[in-house]
Amino acid sequence: MALHHRTCTLCEAMCGLAVEVEGRTVTSIRGDKEDPFSRGFLCPKATALADVQADPDRLRFPVRRTAGGWQRVSWKEALDETADRVAAIQASGGRDALAVYLGNPSVHNWGTVLAGVPLVKALGTKNRYSATSLDQLPHHVAALLMFGHQLLLPIPDVDRTDFLLVLGANPVVSNGSLMTAPGMPLRLKALRARGGRLVVVDPRRTETAELADVHHFIRPGTDALLLLAMLHTLFAEQRVSPGRLADFTDGVQAVARLAAEFSPERAAGPTCIPAESIRLLAREFAAARSAVAYGRVGLSTQGFGGLCQWLLNVLNMVTGNLDRAGGAMFTRPAFDVLLASLAGRGHFGRRRSRVRGLPEFSGEFPVATLAEEILTPGPGRITGLLTVAGNPVLSAPNGGRLDRALATLDFMAAVDFYVNETTRHAHLILPPTSPLEHDHYDVVFHLLAVRNTAKYSPGLFAPERGAMHDWQIFNALSARLARRGRLGWLRGGARSLLLSVATPRRVLDLALRSGPYGWRSARRLSLRALEEAPHGVDLGPLEPCLPARLFTPDKRIRLAPPELVADLSRLRERLLGPAPVAGDGWLQLVGRRDLRSNNSWMHNSPRLVKGPERCTLLMHPGDASRRGLTAGQLVEVESRVGRLAIPLEVSEEMMPGTVSIPHGWGHGRPGVQAGVATAHAGVSINDLTDDESVDALTGGAAFSGVPVRVAAAVADQPRKPRSAVG
Repeated sequence: MALHHRTCTLCEAMCGLAVEVEGRTVTSIRGDKEDPFSRGFLCPKATALADVQADPDRLRFPVRRTAGGWQRVSWKEALDETADRVAAIQASGGRDALAVYLGNPSVHNWGTVLAGVPLVKALGTKNRYSATSLDQLPHHVAALLMFGHQLLLPIPDVDRTDFLLVLGANPVVSNGSLMTAPGMPLRLKALRARGGRLVVVDPRRTETAELADVHHFIRPGTDALLLLAMLHTLFAEQRVSPGRLADFTDGVQAVARLAAEFSPERAAGPTCIPAESIRLLAREFAAARSAVAYGRVGLSTQGFGGLCQWLLNVLNMVTGNLDRAGGAMFTRPAFDVLLASLAGRGHFGRRRSRVRGLPEFSGEFPVATLAEEILTPGPGRITGLLTVAGNPVLSAPNGGRLDRALATLDFMAAVDFYVNETTRHAHLILPPTSPLEHDHYDVVFHLLAVRNTAKYSPGLFAPERGAMHDWQIFNALSARLARRGRLGWLRGGARSLLLSVATPRRVLDLALRSGPYGWRSARRLSLRALEEAPHGVDLGPLEPCLPARLFTPDKRIRLAPPELVADLSRLRERLLGPAPVAGDGWLQLVGRRDLRSNNSWMHNSPRLVKGPERCTLLMHPGDASRRGLTAGQLVEVESRVGRLAIPLEVSEEMMPGTVSIPHGWGHGRPGVQAGVATAHAGVSINDLTDDESVDALTGGAAFSGVPVRVAAAVADQPRKPRSAVG
């Protein structure tokens, strides 16, 4: 029996693993107590790595969809056919006739980051999509407009703060999320043990709220008003103290003028938080020795996501809590992605989507427009699609419409190792090796971590004979497409030589040696050094780095970017104008996440789906009573775009007027080859969310606060969409 040390790749937390292996079988997975970052903490998801490795439903060779089912084909045949079909799509309909979608697991795999992203860019299509616009797009927009780089994201220094304000996030379950922090329950308990305060603002009393000093219910979609009212209080009561940040920040007085009209009294009604509670929260935040405001999915995936993430940064800045210990800080990762030109600084709004005119961000259009770009006839229509590690039928708004759209494509290929709700539409599926069969380094999540560390994990198992890593698949496609003249500058022997040399290991070694802890530092960090430190290396706490780390031309923070300021008029009209006429019985739907679930692809793990049913509708007892509903009853939930049946769970953890369905379920569609997931199918919340509901500023999907009606399920009731008011 052999013991190996690795990093878990199933969520953002980068927990260290101690994995026992006998032959090709995982016999034990536990937390690595010597990992300097996670220190032995492990959530239940890590055990799913063993299930994925042994999963009989996981594809291990390429397959082609035929009238008689999926047919095994050779790698040469699959790669040649994919390249031929992609080339034909672009030759007949133009480069934009091909679309590419990168799913969330892409950023958990260094091979996709280092080889897949360059291939996508080289294909030359404007129709690029990713899970970014379903999750964190507003963070990137705010970072670009304020700090000059889409990836210069402030990270809460949770281990040293005295006051943590959490809005629309549940880090006890997510272990962070754009705040990579394994063991969040322990970190939050340590915060309170040292005399600090934890305040949570959320329409559900989450697992994080259960640990908090104070929890405020808030009406979904009104968080920007709360933040503006807090800023109003700070300026009105002369509690603004940016400290040294004032020397390189523009726009403080502009923000003061903007916040002047958003008093706590004006915000109290729409948010459902009393004015005096808003004032007290602002005062306590400003009075703390150090404080940090953190908001995630609940803020990002709403109609004012861009404003929310901007205002969070403003709140941290005007209280002097940006770029200081215990506040919102910036990482200095060993593989410094900001300087490696992997993603670029970013750009915003250079183009608009063909049908609806939604803005692009850094070359990507919002996923909310993908279905209509396939279904709407005319020049520029998408007729081909390449997906990578994604399942947008379950993760994109109005998944039913997207499901129907995918069935109309002339060609679709997928780099994935499951036949899921999306890839079942593919003509070819190219499966990469499993997470335990390839080396790993977290190129992305070290950039988001609450402490600077570095760790390299070699593969536990040799790939099965003939298998290909994801980066090898992308490089093989690049070479074939270059020979077919579809990649422009990627041609001929020089490119083939480059592909044979630029392996992820070589790129990582070069990045480490040239990075902040490399040959110009006392540490002289390299890949060999990481290989000699199987538990990882600790590079120290986050340190102040502004203004040097800024990417704005003048090295100054832009506190009031005109694009964000202009969007306040939309907020005034929507939230401070005359109250809309409420429809009869409409509730607001929000999502939720479970500790043993992270998106849709983990539901084929027996360890993670066992136990009581978790795909339920949560509803406040008062709302249930008014509708004559009881716990355990099957209810029908209806939105503008769809209707579904789901068991009811009655709980006072929900704010009156709101209901919740977890994200990632809904495995009952025909053709899915995932036996465990199908047996625990549940329903997809995104059969209810609306692809026409977006943050108008960023184009990001507005999942939070979807108007729905709930009633007892009635068999054979006609199923037609209905308009929601309010």
